[in-house]
Amino acid sequence: MTETAALTGHCLCGAVEITVSGGHDPRPGICHCRMCQRWSGGVFMCFEAQPDAVTVTGDVARYASSDFAERAFCPICGSNLWMRNTDDADASYELMPGLFDAARDWPLRSEIYTDDAMAAARIGGDHPKATRAEYEAKNNFVRGDAG
Repeated sequence: MTETAALTGHCLCGAVEITVSGGHDPRPGICHCRMCQRWSGGVFMCFEAQPDAVTVTGDVARYASSDFAERAFCPICGSNLWMRNTDDADASYELMPGLFDAARDWPLRSEIYTDDAMAAARIGGDHPKATRAEYEAKNNFVRGDAG
């Protein structure tokens, strides 16, 4: 599912603004791997947007969280902004939906690393789910990087 309606969001302090002008999937996915838990404080949720649809205004700090991905955040307020693969120039932005008011109405797309979910963060519902073993069997490049 791809949406083309423009979205504008910002970090907590407003120093970073992100505009998505088309090319995004308005269904967030959730990851429960240990790396995402540490970064998000519990549940990492993101939605995908094509790189040519994303415009960022303001200074952004980046952290290389693995050999293949970066995580970006506002250097002033610390708001998490996105995760993105760095080994592919055409990689989608995995943006934090909480930055965008429109995200309140979006349905959940999927959930991964469900067997690593914190007890307080287990999510019910009838959406696609994958355990660590199931996800890593299909995505060999993340083995060992998510824990």
